Amino acid sequence: MTKRRLNQQQQRRISGNQQARQDRNARDTGVRSSDTPDTPEDVSTGISLEGLIVCHYGQQIDVESLDIEHRGEIFRCFQRSNLPAMVTGDKVLWQIESGQSGVIVAQQPRHSAMSRPNHRGELRAIAANVDCVVVVIAPRPEPFGNLIDRYMVAIEHLGLRPLLLLNKSDLTTKSSVNVEALLQRYARIGYETLRVSSHSGDGMDLLKAALAEQTAVFVGQSGVGKSSLINTLRGVSDDDDEHAADVGDLSVGRQKGTHTTTATKLYHLPGSGDLIDSPGIREFGLWHIEADALMNGFIEFRPWAGKCRFRDCHHQHEPDCALLEAVKRGEIDPARLESYHHILTSLNERD
Repeated sequence: MTKRRLNQQQQRRISGNQQARQDRNARDTGVRSSDTPDTPEDVSTGISLEGLIVCHYGQQIDVESLDIEHRGEIFRCFQRSNLPAMVTGDKVLWQIESGQSGVIVAQQPRHSAMSRPNHRGELRAIAANVDCVVVVIAPRPEPFGNLIDRYMVAIEHLGLRPLLLLNKSDLTTKSSVNVEALLQRYARIGYETLRVSSHSGDGMDLLKAALAEQTAVFVGQSGVGKSSLINTLRGVSDDDDEHAADVGDLSVGRQKGTHTTTATKLYHLPGSGDLIDSPGIREFGLWHIEADALMNGFIEFRPWAGKCRFRDCHHQHEPDCALLEAVKRGEIDPARLESYHHILTSLNERD
């Protein structure tokens, strides 16, 4: 059964009910008066508790309780049908129904969300309350600058902190691609970069320090070792069937990652910080970004915005183009400008 669509008046009423419920919960720990009648937008009598969504399985959601009595316990919940779509990392108000099951009754405000467009170009959140997006690359499968650029543009558009992480750094000498040169391209621009190996442990302490007191979501091609990194950071073996994030191998003959992670999960990092493991993404569409805003996603282009001779400059062959002049002076990497044009072409084809 498809979820019914709500008109604007219903959405405003539901939003108001959620806010009132949150205010009431903060005022009197969420205890409702027993003489308050139930409505489709309201909830059954009970105590509303604070919780954190740690995994989303379609209609079922794992909520970690944040209240004192049940802190750290995981409850399998469903959400009221009149609530907005929720994702891993969302903070919620929920009620215990029986045993380890419950119902989500309200969504707490988000301070950020990591989103990506679906195949119809509709922007969908995949993780909430994120501070940092870690773009993971590896010598195998082969990394592509244009894919990294797509990630960076999306992250800049969302206003989140990007971190470019090279995993499997012990394999760089065996790679047919100059991964070090690729990494240095982004370091010169000003992006934060790290080199680690979840296999040998090299650089993992630096990564832990970079993620302290942060909620980070790991993105990147399948097979780059996102789940292995998370297991290493948590001090869990990949062979631990109960506690480890699922790990897969490269597909035989193609050197591409097999899709292993099927649900976005949140893991706590010992000490401080949270890690979110997302399904592998081989492509990252930018259909939600307007062509005029694309240039702003290339951070080293920003000083030259509006300085070309022609207002409608395409930054290709025009005279007195500020970007082309910056490329000649070595202030912009020509590969980044080429990547910009490649993305811009895809956006124009969409239009």
